[in-house]
Amino acid sequence: MEIIPAIDIIDGKCVRLSKGDYNAQKTYSDNPLEVARMFQDAGLKRLHLVDLDGARSSHVVNHRTLESIAGHTGLTIDFGGGIKSDEDLRIVFSSGAAMATVGSIAVSHPELMLEWISTYGPDRMILGADVRDGFISVSGWKEDSRLALTDFLKDYTAKGITRVLCTDINRDGMLQGPATDLYRSILKDFPDMKLIASGGVSSMEDLIGLKEAGLPSAIVGKAYYEGRVTLEQLSRLANG
Repeated sequence: MEIIPAIDIIDGKCVRLSKGDYNAQKTYSDNPLEVARMFQDAGLKRLHLVDLDGARSSHVVNHRTLESIAGHTGLTIDFGGGIKSDEDLRIVFSSGAAMATVGSIAVSHPELMLEWISTYGPDRMILGADVRDGFISVSGWKEDSRLALTDFLKDYTAKGITRVLCTDINRDGMLQGPATDLYRSILKDFPDMKLIASGGVSSMEDLIGLKEAGLPSAIVGKAYYEGRVTLEQLSRLANG
């Protein structure tokens, strides 16, 4: 299973939220590049970089941080947060991201998302499926749509999407375990999906459970920053 460490950025700093609540913010480092280099030195190859300022302001904000990490590491970076326009996406890719994670636009402007899939290819676009109580949430998790997760996934897989990052918002940053049953159900319905599990990982046991459930990839954030898992453990699971 691919292990993807996460760096969430506010004001150029590495932070974590709980359930997407900007009032429940904890700063872990003033130097995201240093954190990214630690991940690379441990043998990890991917990075999930989230522009929380961008998600809140509806345009990409922290592209300089992306540019710095992409320019000084060999990590394969997917970038999400605030991608709302052609210009935002151009900035993300020109700043060094290999992939872009897009959620809100995929709900509000599906025609634009389809245009991006056609222009850049499905391997460079990750569908962000942020879910709360079975429905897709948008706008930095501040708004819940009435679009059911299953319908959302059916629609986009039919249109060529293969990569999906699914976050159970109620579990994100809470260290209470991932939504393994939900992911298992998604993979049963979409066995060829390159599904990325996100939210709730609290221990190596959680990650092993995701691997046993057949997850191709999993994001690790707060569990690492809070010392619940070590870089050595993550590296062994990713490379073992």
